[in-house]
This record gives sequence, structure tokens and C-alpha cells, in this order.
Amino acid sequence: MYRKKLLFIPLLFLIIGAQSQDRWSLRKCVDYARQNNISVKQMQLQAEQSDINYKQSVLSKFPSLNFSNTDGFRYGKSQNPSTGILENQNYFSIGLNLQTNAEIFNFFSKKNTILANKWSLEAAKASVDKAQNDISLTVANAYLQILLANEQQEIADVQVKQSISQLDLIKKQVKAGALPELNATEIESQLATDSSNLISAIGNVKQTKYILKSYLNLDAGLPFEIEEPKVDQIPVEDIGDLQPESVYTSALANQPQQRVNDFNLKAAEKNALAAKGALYPSVSAFGSLGSNYGYFKTPVFEQVLSGYSSSGLVISDGQGGYVDVQRPVFVNGAKSGYIKSQGLGDQFSNNFGQQVGLSISVPIFNGGQAKAVYQRSKLAIKNIEYQKDLDNKTLKQDIYQAYNSAAVALEKFTSSRRAVESAQKSFDFATKRYNVGMLSTLDLITTQNNLLRSKLEYVSNHFDYVFRMKVLEFYRGIELKL
Repeated sequence: MYRKKLLFIPLLFLIIGAQSQDRWSLRKCVDYARQNNISVKQMQLQAEQSDINYKQSVLSKFPSLNFSNTDGFRYGKSQNPSTGILENQNYFSIGLNLQTNAEIFNFFSKKNTILANKWSLEAAKASVDKAQNDISLTVANAYLQILLANEQQEIADVQVKQSISQLDLIKKQVKAGALPELNATEIESQLATDSSNLISAIGNVKQTKYILKSYLNLDAGLPFEIEEPKVDQIPVEDIGDLQPESVYTSALANQPQQRVNDFNLKAAEKNALAAKGALYPSVSAFGSLGSNYGYFKTPVFEQVLSGYSSSGLVISDGQGGYVDVQRPVFVNGAKSGYIKSQGLGDQFSNNFGQQVGLSISVPIFNGGQAKAVYQRSKLAIKNIEYQKDLDNKTLKQDIYQAYNSAAVALEKFTSSRRAVESAQKSFDFATKRYNVGMLSTLDLITTQNNLLRSKLEYVSNHFDYVFRMKVLEFYRGIELKL
């Protein structure tokens, strides 16, 4: 048993190591977010709701068929459902009914409602595509932010190592009496600052990973590593091939928001026709089959003559007088049996009834409700047209702004690259002068910090330029890739 445990431990480490090496590429992050992001899932639920509405409206054009069953117990005076006679007795009743209704003519209102729900479904699907596109771009930005944070961490780490190396060298010189103790103190102060910057950079890497994991709807506690392509190896289109007017033309054809507006406009037009149809008469055919059953059991008693009483009537006695008419009075004697209702089958057969007919509904006055619905539907068309025009203008403005941002980012990136080259030369010269005692430690540290800031700004501008270009490529319809 002990040996089995010893064999299991290396296997466990191999599994953990394999899992830790499973790094997320941008494509994997984007695909995962498009399926698991909460906002995307909510839009998918709305699309499913639209699909249900459409399917239900399609089924509504077929005749309806409903079956009803009514069972009950009655007591006191009520109408016997089997005989139709008003009786004062208790009985159990069963009522069965089968009904159907079919619309024959309603001025295409239902047909246009079905078409409106169909276009609404297409708009809902396009909204899902828009949500997926939005999260794709957001994930790409978060992914680039992690790469940027990693680059900044590497620069900060190199800076710390460089400061440690300088401190070791200066301590040796101080110990030999070639430099004063102040020089070592100044480098130690710089090392503390560089260490603090490194800690902040490490924390920033973790923070950017948490942000990306939130977009992916991943547990914040799960291990998470991404692939780390070098920023200079990320493919970027030539900005000259992404002129804003041509990008805008492509975006009009491939951006989901524009398709959402087109489908919503078609749905609104069909809803308006459906509302207009409600202003006209409608004709429906109906039919029903029904029967009922009533059960009762009434006891029958022998009638025993107990005497006579006046009936309130008189007859002539033939001599000019009148004689009261007597009526016999009976009382219940022994029970002789029961009077029962007919059997179930006989009653269903005897009480079976059918109905068929036409129903015509003519809207004359209903408080202006139907007319108001039609007028609102026409206003809805206008509103969607305005929204479509606004979204197109916003899209064009966003593309021109994205192009301008990309152009500015390219200039800043190029300028910062030259700044790094100049800062590196200054630092190299400063190091040589410092080594021969022609430069103070403070001046060397200043030159070193200038190089650090130049590198950080260069990396930041480089990633900013890449992201701006990815936005332009996204509007053009080019797949996001690193």
C-alpha cells in the first residue's frame, strides 16, 4: 500500500504539471467567452424567447381544439342536466364538451403578426452576434493588457537585477576605498524603488488576469495562464489598407448592430400591417360537441290512506247548495324501491348535442384602442428608422475615431522607439563615465530611470498601437488573432 502511494505522488505531479502547461490562446479565450459570458447567455435567452413567440404565432393560424370536463355534486333546487326539469333533490353530474374555432378571414392580421415575429427572431439572433462580437473585442483588449503587464514586469525585473549588480560592484569599490559610502546608499535607495516597481508590476499581472477571467466567467481561484506571443510578432494589417471609408462600407455589411436594425425595421412594418388589419372585420367558424350525465337515486314509498281533507273546491248539490270536495290524504308507508336516473351510456346518447356556426366580429367603437395601436406602430417604424440612422452615423464616427487613434498610436510608438534608442545610448555613456569616476551616482540613477520610463512608455505605446489596429481590423470584419 505504501509503495502504491509513492507511485501515485509522481503521477499527481505530472497531472498538475500538464494542467499548468495548458495555456489559453486568444482564440481559445474568445471562443470560450462567446459561449460562457453571462451577458452573451442573457442575449441567448432573449433569442430563445423570440423563437418561442415565433413558433407559437405560427401554430396560432391552425384551428383550436379544446376539451372540457365538468364534474360536480348539486343539492337543493336546481335543474337536472339529464331531464331539464327543476327539481329539489341531490344528484351527481358530469359534463363533456369538445370545441373548435378557426379564423377564416381577419384581413391578414395574423399572417403579418407571424412575419413580424419571424423578423424579431432574426433581430434577436443578430443581437446575440453583437454581444459575442463585443465580448470578443473586450477579451482581446484584456488579453493584450496581460501581455503588456507581463512585458512591464520583465522590464521591472531587469531593472532590479541591474540595480543589484550595480550595488554589488559599488559595495566592492566602497570596501576598497575607491568610492564613498554615500554611493552605495543611493544605489540601495534605487534598488528599493525598483523592487517596489517590480512588486507593483507583479500585482498588475495578477489583476489583469482576474479581469480576463471575469469576462470568461471563470472562477477567480482557478489557475490561469495565457500564451505569450511577442508583441513584435503579432500580425497587424497595414494602416494604409484600412482607410476609414472602406472600413465603414465593410462594417455596414458585417456588423451585427446594423442587421439588428434592419430586422427590427421589417418587424415593425409587419406589426403595423397587423395592427391595421385589426381595424377590419374578422370571420371565424366554430363548432362543438357535448353531452352530460346526471345521477340521482330517489326512494319510493307505499302510499297509505290516512283520511280526507278539504281540497278547497266545491260542487253543487243539485238543491241550490254546495258541497266541499274532499281529497284523500296519503302518508308514506313501507319503502317499495327507488327511482334511478338512466345509465351513463343512455344519457350520453340522449343528451348528445352538436353546434356549428360562423362568427363575425365588426369593430365599431372600442375607445379608439385599435386605432391607437395602429398609430403607435407607425411611430415605432419612425423611431427604428431614426435609431438605424443614428447607429450608422455612430458606427462611422467610431471608425474614423479608431483610424485617427491608430494613426496617433503609430506615431507615438515610432517616437517612443526612438526615445528608447536615445535613452539607451545615454545610459551606456553614463555608465562608462560613472565607471571612470566622471559621473555621480545620482546622475547615473537619473539616466537609468529615464531609460526605464522610455522602455515602459515604448511597450505601452506598442500594445496601444496593436490594439487600435485590431479594432480597425474588427470593424473591417477581419478575425481577431495574435
